Amino acid sequence: MPRVVVEVMPKPEILDPQGKAVHGALPRLGFEGILDVRQGKRFELDVAEADEATLAEVREIAETLLSNPVIEDFAVHVEDA
Repeated sequence: MPRVVVEVMPKPEILDPQGKAVHGALPRLGFEGILDVRQGKRFELDVAEADEATLAEVREIAETLLSNPVIEDFAVHVEDA
């Protein structure tokens, strides 16, 4: 069964307080050299077929339900088995 992944991230110009909180905690935990952190969401959709029609439908789902296009970007791809 194919799996389609939708990754949703805040647009670069949008403040990401959760990413900033993680970034601020890293040095306190002994992790150095991380320049920035952005936090997003990942959705995995198991589909009957990963054809172009299904991917177009998943893109519509991502745009209308899984993301807020005003402040978030999304990417859709088929995950290797």
